[in-house]
Amino acid sequence: MEGKNALITGAARGIGAGVAALFARQGARVYISDVDADAGAKAIADTDGDIRFMEMDVSDENSVKQVVDQILDESQKIDILVNNAGITNDKLLLRMTTEDWSRVLSINLTGTFLVTKAVMRGMIKQRFGRIVNIASVVGLIGNAGQANYAASKAGIIGFTKSCAKELAGRNITVNAIAPGFIETRMTEGLPEEVKQEYLKVIPLGRFGQVDDVAHLALFLASDQSSYITGQVFCVDGGMVM
Repeated sequence: MEGKNALITGAARGIGAGVAALFARQGARVYISDVDADAGAKAIADTDGDIRFMEMDVSDENSVKQVVDQILDESQKIDILVNNAGITNDKLLLRMTTEDWSRVLSINLTGTFLVTKAVMRGMIKQRFGRIVNIASVVGLIGNAGQANYAASKAGIIGFTKSCAKELAGRNITVNAIAPGFIETRMTEGLPEEVKQEYLKVIPLGRFGQVDDVAHLALFLASDQSSYITGQVFCVDGGMVM
């Protein structure tokens, strides 16, 4: 990763922060973005290596453009993009409002579109790029109470494949990771009985860790994966299987 510049969205905590820390340890210059400036500042303080924080709202096209332009002014290029920013707002469909639906789609799916579009022009020009989109197994199998989240993550999977076909001729690979139950702040608040029910459908019999996702992201962002594009990789302990 030496000499590579990476942008990772939604990276103040959780999977994004884990990916950022691993990339930085491997020698990349890492830009992490998030809407939570305080958490972002803490994330870079806790991480070794060349890592910088940029406050960005992925659902705001102007915010995305400003940050990407700032990175390019400072570092001239972005080699790697990890679209990780995402939220949940779980409700049964009967009770889900249009706002509940739109907010999740706006950040998870439209945010992935906006950041990819802003970054890809430079990647096309330099004829190199690695884009890794963080989807979810919920985008493959659905989940009661998560129609908005499932739709956004399924959209990311389709978006990944379309981008892979459009950009392959420019030596840009686009792949997706679909995590299962990964222990993060997003999942730690679940009731214990819910966690036990999840464990019953995970063949490996344990929950995943952030590093399980981060190491796959590192592989997909590296030259070792140069002949892999348009793929979706489940990191789920065999749950979807």
